[in-house]
Formats: sequence, C-alpha cells, structure tokens
Amino acid sequence: MPFLDVNGADTYYELSGAGASPALMFSNSLGTNFKMWDPQTEVLATKWKILRYDTRGHGSSAVTPGPYTISQLADDALTLLDRMEIAEVSFCGLSMGGLIGMELALRAPNRLRHLVLCNTAPRIGSAETWNARIATVQEKGMSAVTEAVLERWYTPEFRKRSPEQIQSTREMLLHTSPDGYAACCVALRDVDLNAAISGIRVPTLVILGQSDPVIPLSDGHSMAQRIPGATCMELPVAHLSNVEAAEAFTQHLAAFLKQ
Repeated sequence: MPFLDVNGADTYYELSGAGASPALMFSNSLGTNFKMWDPQTEVLATKWKILRYDTRGHGSSAVTPGPYTISQLADDALTLLDRMEIAEVSFCGLSMGGLIGMELALRAPNRLRHLVLCNTAPRIGSAETWNARIATVQEKGMSAVTEAVLERWYTPEFRKRSPEQIQSTREMLLHTSPDGYAACCVALRDVDLNAAISGIRVPTLVILGQSDPVIPLSDGHSMAQRIPGATCMELPVAHLSNVEAAEAFTQHLAAFLKQ
C-alpha cells in the first residue's frame, strides 16, 4: 500500500486517473477515510489525476499523539503535495476537509486552482458539543457515537433505501481510531476562520445540504457571501452530500472544475 512520511505521520494515499490532466485532491470528513470519495473518483478519473489521502488519525494513516489543529492538518496536505511534486491542485473537502481547504486557500493560494467547500463552515459546532463528543469517544469508543452520526449524515429516506451504503459508512466510523477521532475533534473545536475567509482569493464553489443538521443553510450561505466571487448551490440531502446525491454532486463538481 502507498504510504509517505508526512510531517512524522505515515500517510496513506492513492493517486489515480489521467496522469497528464489537472490534479484534483479530495479531503475526507471526520470519521471517514478517502473511500468516501469513491463515487466521484469512479467518474472523474477519466479526465483528472486524482489524489486521495487518509487524514492524520483516520483510515490507514498513522494515529500520532493528539490533539491536532486544522493548521497542522493543512500542513499535512501541503507536505503531501510537496512530497509528490504536485505544484497545483483543485481541492475538494467535506466538513473537516473543507476547513482544511479554507486554511490552504488562505496560506498557499498559489497551490490551488479551485476550492470546493462541501457541507462545511468556518466554525462548526460549539465547544460544549465537541467536548461531550470527545469524552464519549474516549470513554466508550466509536460505537457510542456511530448511530447518532449516521442519523445526522443521511436523511431518513436515504437511510431506508440505501442500507448497503449506510453499512459501508458505519464500518468506516467503527474502524476509525478513537484517539485519532478525538484528536481531530479538538481541531474542529478550536478553529474559527470566520474573520479570515474574506481573504480567500481562490475560485470557490460552496455545496450545501438542504437537510444538513450539522451545517445550517444560513451558515453555509453566510460563508459563501464572505468569500469573494464564491458560488453556492444546494442539494436535497443531509451532511454527506457527495454520497447521498452522488450523481448531481459529481456533475456540479466537474462543471466547476472546467471553469
């Protein structure tokens, strides 16, 4: 399996697709691994070179001692690009991955051709909520939060008609390291990019879920309004928009990347 040492963490990654095409980098949400992007990779790999990786503490990547910060996770993404000698990418991140993308756009705009922010906000949740989640996972493990997370991530209709996909996501969550998950929860608890995002100058697409209980539509639209030139679109889904509305998500993403 392909691993690279990224800032002291063995990082699992996959590079696939058309080698001569522009690179597209995906960043996963809290509690998942890069396979959450399978629906997009299967379609877009014919035209783009695609880089997926497991965030520190997740999937097959190393679980280094926490806590982590969004700045540290953005450093990991930049270092991975450097190690792979990729000068420029279009970046697509969902939830936690979106915050990593915002940090990258602010710190290294010359490395990003496009920025796609999915089901994310410059600040997600409250300190109280994150502290409770951290305590639960540390005391009882991932099984204590998995079912509640699935209810927030997918609409009831999708959970009913797509049991195989729900089981796949459940297994991702259950196989996530509690230590890595908690370390990333701290990163999410402590970050607030509200004052900074007006400085983003990368062409940006914001994708929101109309039934997303994690990111209220008002928060997503407010973010889009404060990023100069950003466009915003809604999908009739909950939090994992790229899975629940995979076809529509991929079509909109591909159209934006061609601009």
